[in-house]
Amino acid sequence: MVDGLDARGRLIAGTADMLRRRGLNAASVRELAKHAGAPLGSTYHYFPGGKYQLAAEAVRWADDITARALVHAMAAGPQEGLRAFLGMWRKILVDSEFRAGCPVLAVCVDDVPDEDGAPREAAVFAFSNWVSILAAALRDNGCDREQAMGTATLIVAAVEGAVAMCRAERSADPLDRVGEQLQRVVVGALRG
Repeated sequence: MVDGLDARGRLIAGTADMLRRRGLNAASVRELAKHAGAPLGSTYHYFPGGKYQLAAEAVRWADDITARALVHAMAAGPQEGLRAFLGMWRKILVDSEFRAGCPVLAVCVDDVPDEDGAPREAAVFAFSNWVSILAAALRDNGCDREQAMGTATLIVAAVEGAVAMCRAERSADPLDRVGEQLQRVVVGALRG
């Protein structure tokens, strides 16, 4: 699945990919291992909690990648950072022929038993993390705390929704339209 990763890393990356394509409930542990190119036995060795533990790790992995990309992008300022964030999602959608979305969102829409809530908890953290990164960039560029948090939450929610719409329509148009509107929102927030 991903070059240079050990069996554990391949399982995590492969699970993130499977989640963004099919969701949590549509894949068995056997399918996750096969998709990741890892032995089935290593799944239970590294993840004795099974599919939900593996899914939570995959969400944390996706959060880490996205958070690092956001921090890097926001260093150029909120407008450029937003453009880069949207570009990242556009590339994921187009490269997957609109078959892959966000693994973080994927674990939120599937019904998971409360006792196996680790994937959802990881998703809550991931979304909060992204909002915090965006809000910090907005504050650093002149937004007050409340405006920054509201705008950052709007960005994450709008992009996640646009990604879902793009997958349904098999087109990047929703993301492009949402991106244009979000740029206007960011400019307005920065003008205060």
